[in-house]
Amino acid sequence: MNALERLEKLLEPEQFEKVKAIDNPELHEFLAEWIEWLEPDKVFVCTDSPEDEGYVRWKALYYGEEKMLEMPNHTVHYDNYYDQARDKANTAILTPGGKPLPYLNTKDREEGLKEIRELMKGIMRGKELFVCFFVLGPKNSIFTIPAVQLTDSAYVAHSDFILYRKGYEEFKRLGRSARFFRFVHSEGELDERKTSKNLDKRRIYIDLEDETVYSVNTQYGGNTIGLKKPAFRLTIARAVKEGWLSEHMFLMRVNGPHGRKTYFTGAYPSMCGKTSTAMISWENIVGDDLSFILPVNGVARGANVEKGVFGIIQGVNPEDDPIIWGILHSPVEIIFSNVLVKDGKPYWNDMGVPVPDDGENHSGKWWRGKKDKEGNEIPPSHKNARFTVSLEHFPNADLEALENPCGVEVGGMIFGGRDADTWPPVREAFDWKHGVITMGAALESETTAATLGKEGVRAFNPMAILDFMSVHLGDYIRNYLEFEKHVKKTPKVFAVNYFLREDGMWLNHKLDKGVWLKWMELRVHGDVDAIETPIGYIPRYEDLVGLFEEVLNKEYTREDYERQFKIRVPELLAKIDRIEEIYRKLDNVPEELFKVLEEERKRLLEARGKYGDYISPFALEGE
Repeated sequence: MNALERLEKLLEPEQFEKVKAIDNPELHEFLAEWIEWLEPDKVFVCTDSPEDEGYVRWKALYYGEEKMLEMPNHTVHYDNYYDQARDKANTAILTPGGKPLPYLNTKDREEGLKEIRELMKGIMRGKELFVCFFVLGPKNSIFTIPAVQLTDSAYVAHSDFILYRKGYEEFKRLGRSARFFRFVHSEGELDERKTSKNLDKRRIYIDLEDETVYSVNTQYGGNTIGLKKPAFRLTIARAVKEGWLSEHMFLMRVNGPHGRKTYFTGAYPSMCGKTSTAMISWENIVGDDLSFILPVNGVARGANVEKGVFGIIQGVNPEDDPIIWGILHSPVEIIFSNVLVKDGKPYWNDMGVPVPDDGENHSGKWWRGKKDKEGNEIPPSHKNARFTVSLEHFPNADLEALENPCGVEVGGMIFGGRDADTWPPVREAFDWKHGVITMGAALESETTAATLGKEGVRAFNPMAILDFMSVHLGDYIRNYLEFEKHVKKTPKVFAVNYFLREDGMWLNHKLDKGVWLKWMELRVHGDVDAIETPIGYIPRYEDLVGLFEEVLNKEYTREDYERQFKIRVPELLAKIDRIEEIYRKLDNVPEELFKVLEEERKRLLEARGKYGDYISPFALEGE
């Protein structure tokens, strides 16, 4: 019996006709195999119709995975108290024989597939399976990667519909030529609060060979929304194989003089200013998280992988985040997760308005001072509480760029870290290779006192992608370096640092990033000169004075400029030593990396001999 015949027995006629309309035997075999294995009581196949999307939204409420809030179109979802983030320990890349890869959890492929199948056998008995079709990247474009998600969580399926472009018609259009990703998810047995119960059997396994991700006994979006971080591992591996870039980067438009539009991507580790940069109110957002960058006719073109935002809500307040705040208080479709709810209204930590002393949150009934079983005080909302919303509701979204099947030309690429004493606020690389290695591959982020109790511990996080890597780090960097060969002109590479401090005081205001963006935009087009330093090009004081006045209506002093942009030679040399030591411990690292680091070290030593340990930008400009 072939797969279609098996599916005809497994599905109700209406659902079967939806699957039959897609001419792809590989898809039919995948669906038949897993529906037989999971044994759901009911299967619903989602097309692109508003009715099918509405059915999923209704089922999330019907099954109790979401609850209605007072504002129309707003719902709240809770994950298990201990299922509030990506499960790094139980997430593994399946490799032949469990072949190790630096910084990654790997597991023997055969063993991992056997284990996941055993965990999933019959796991959907008594439940409904949703078969959902989506695409990564804009539809019918050079960026399009079709994907099918199987899940018994209506919340996960609902999230997919908000975050991703519908893909049923794309599967029909592509037919047998579709090279599609597969995601199989079950939330497993639920407790009385409708959250995943068997967390000890939580697993997220990524099979690169079959481009399939399996996740079980979890509901948290980062583990279960297949097209988000699970798919990211698959796209990184595919990009490295094919010579393009799949990156943990925002995509935004910076508006230049005379209506000029320049697009930037940006990679920043967590808590380093990525979201606040992408959403700066006078520029335009295309995407806040993941970008594909492809060489097209000699040009680096970028696209947002997604069409929505799965954003951290902690700290969102009316003063610093007026756009997001406005969206969160409007009747557009939003799923809040793991926030406090009182009288049908959501509240979260550090929101800038009074938060009630009791209500319901991810721990159940909550009151101020409530402690968990480990004795930790439970805050009103989880620090990783989220909001899920479509980008179409952002007043500053560049929707034309978002859906352009050719993407947009990437003028600049930004790498940003949290760094108290080393990098200046903004600088430009000498060239692609210099930027990729000394800014991207050397990216670090300091821990904050608020999270770990010890401040200033530097965490190595190249391209802000270490948590999602699925290939050898050396191969990933080699692919980056070789990208230059596929384009006639590479994007300019920049590094930013919003966290410089002296004597415990911040040297930058949080809105200064708006000025650095405008300067980078001018540099992409060669509109302003720059000062050459041992670590790249930095802005001239005269240019920044005008930009601070124009962008922020603020005076910018020579003293501020000198403190921010002095070249801190001892700290920069120490950083090169740290980064070199990390890469020396790995095999398979491009020799070019060590060469570029050594060249930077020599330039710094030469400059120190001439100017001393701390070099004023005015000295380098010849004043």
